[in-house]
Amino acid sequence: MSKNHQPPVYPDEPRIPILPNMLTAGNLLCGFFAILTIFKGMAFPDGSEQAFDYYQQATYLIFAACIFDLLDGRVARMCKADGPFGREFDSIADVVSFGIAPAMLLSRAVLFDLHDAFGMGIAVLYLLCASLRLARFNCMAAAPKKPNQSMDFVGLPVPMAAGAVVSTMYLVIDVTTHHNLIIDKPWLYVMGGMMTLVSLLMMSRVIYPSFKHVNFEKRGTVTAILLFVGAVCAFVCFPWIAPAIIFLCYLLYGLVVRPFLTRRMRRIIEVQDDEEDAPQS
Repeated sequence: MSKNHQPPVYPDEPRIPILPNMLTAGNLLCGFFAILTIFKGMAFPDGSEQAFDYYQQATYLIFAACIFDLLDGRVARMCKADGPFGREFDSIADVVSFGIAPAMLLSRAVLFDLHDAFGMGIAVLYLLCASLRLARFNCMAAAPKKPNQSMDFVGLPVPMAAGAVVSTMYLVIDVTTHHNLIIDKPWLYVMGGMMTLVSLLMMSRVIYPSFKHVNFEKRGTVTAILLFVGAVCAFVCFPWIAPAIIFLCYLLYGLVVRPFLTRRMRRIIEVQDDEEDAPQS
């Protein structure tokens, strides 16, 4: 056969591990159903109790997507199955669950009462920053690893950004309106400012811990497990308050607290071993 008639050569197909990608699919489906639920709420008048019920369900679905996102990467690392396919699939799911869904939810549940261009502009800024943050993360993850390269995040992770804005919305509605959507103008501007800050933090160079260091062989693991169980109990017992406190503590930790901590304090809080700071051969 001549060179001109050689059959085409295609790239090798990537490995697709089942378990971690099923969890990522759960993340994607939660985001998809959250968007569908928001559309159902939009069929009712802005600020009505019927609309609030649907937006509340969408909030729960976004929180569920956060849990799936927390688990898929850890399961992939435990199975030694993390790779480029999982990274790309995870980013696609994150754009839906933590980009489009929160932007729609905030623009319809809270920012609808602001000037249309202002509220829509904040939602668009959030969506763009979330998408750019995920693209930047993928580029950095695909680059060749450097000696002593940190596993921490550069910029606020997108799932934590979504959790922060949605849980804050949840708290504001509970505190100011007794579970309806008629929010006073000052609180609307607080929520708009919160969403703008979170958007900018996603594209910032503020360092946030990834907690990828946690495994069952390290000294701080028991503390991390206890904190995780305590957080889950708080979510169940105080669903209107606990999520906002937990997500905002993470946001403020990287922005305000972490820069002033010693390396030793960071290792204790972020469950790192001393040898992680030692030069790698």
